[in-house]
Amino acid sequence: MPSDLRITSALMDASLLDLPWDLPLEEWSEDDVVQLPKGISRHLVRFARLSGRVVAIKETTAEMANREYAMLRRLQRLDVPCVEPLAVIAERTDADGNPLAAALVTRHLRFSLPYRALYSSSMQEATAERLVDALAGLLVRLHLVGFYWGDVSLSNTLFRRDAGAFAAYLVDAETGTIESGGLSDGRRADDLEVARVNIAGELLDLAAGDRLDPTIDPIAVAGSIVEQYRSLWHELHSDQVIAADERWRIRDRIERLNALGFDIGELAIRTGDGGTTVAIQPKVVDPGHHHRRLQSLTGIDAQENQARRMLNDLDEYVAVQHDARPNVGDEALANEWFEQVFARVVAAVPLELRGKLEGPEVFHEVLEHRWFLSEQQQCEVTLEEATSSYIETQLAFKRDEAALLNVPTTMTMPIVTLQEQPGDDADEPDWRDLV
Repeated sequence: MPSDLRITSALMDASLLDLPWDLPLEEWSEDDVVQLPKGISRHLVRFARLSGRVVAIKETTAEMANREYAMLRRLQRLDVPCVEPLAVIAERTDADGNPLAAALVTRHLRFSLPYRALYSSSMQEATAERLVDALAGLLVRLHLVGFYWGDVSLSNTLFRRDAGAFAAYLVDAETGTIESGGLSDGRRADDLEVARVNIAGELLDLAAGDRLDPTIDPIAVAGSIVEQYRSLWHELHSDQVIAADERWRIRDRIERLNALGFDIGELAIRTGDGGTTVAIQPKVVDPGHHHRRLQSLTGIDAQENQARRMLNDLDEYVAVQHDARPNVGDEALANEWFEQVFARVVAAVPLELRGKLEGPEVFHEVLEHRWFLSEQQQCEVTLEEATSSYIETQLAFKRDEAALLNVPTTMTMPIVTLQEQPGDDADEPDWRDLV
């Protein structure tokens, strides 16, 4: 261990000192690193074990490492989905005293995958669209707190399954800035254009490697992030004018925002036209409505769509129990649901299968499987029967997402030369001109 090593960390872990910081990251042995799929990065990134968990280590300059570390910590305080920064390792030297690159250490997000590892054979159209939708939602959340990304892409994002959809997490923040006065429309448009071009290139790369369904149009899928982003941004910020006798539409608007995962901080209501209309405009809102409600009732930490699905089951359970036991409060029934329903399903998963999916995702898939079996058998299937069937016929054959190994994640896109070479087809369009 070099004597002049400098470690910056808010949560100091002494086991950081056990890693071979006197070696360049590319020379770390198989005993030091963990083979996990990773996205495409301009920097060398390796995974290592630290105190029983997995961390990602990226070599970069000391200035960039400190800047990104501070930015990720700030985004965490703003409750934006991103990886957790652990430390910056600076002033590294090798055994001969030669300087080595600084390193940024972040905690690996369990059960998360880079987009290229989600499908090792071919990505289906629905999957590609769900990934783009998740990235659009993440971009909206970032822009709400004034964060300009500058390098929006699928490669700079990690995805976790979320009840049939995906939840997106920011991984690379080195190009990002937070503007205290909020982002202008022009800055938001810049980020959207960067996202559209980068996603098109990434999907075209998958197509070049025969890992994208041939029916998918990469350009159209990439363009869908613009539509999804603008739709969500409009829903969050647009005025709505309603007739005075239709004030129920205020509640309808709030419910639509809740369905998108946002809470209302405050409503501004303006009356006009002699009191015949009401214009409503929600103030800046906080994401994670269903996540927070489920966590407050049960303590379960779930993704937003998972939480919405589980809340439906919880609310149904509470309604049924209220009829039989009207004197029992909602909080007591929520705790009962957690112990008698959710916890039993998760506990039924054998130990050797618990690395497949997170508990909330398992519960969601069991509910889906129960519905399928009930439709198939034309009768109500119990949760116990559905759980056993799901574990035996579905979960046992899924890949481990806690630590998915040996998935090819290298680039396959041909190199594009800057000047036309002899024999090139001058009429062949550059992919960047198609975007």
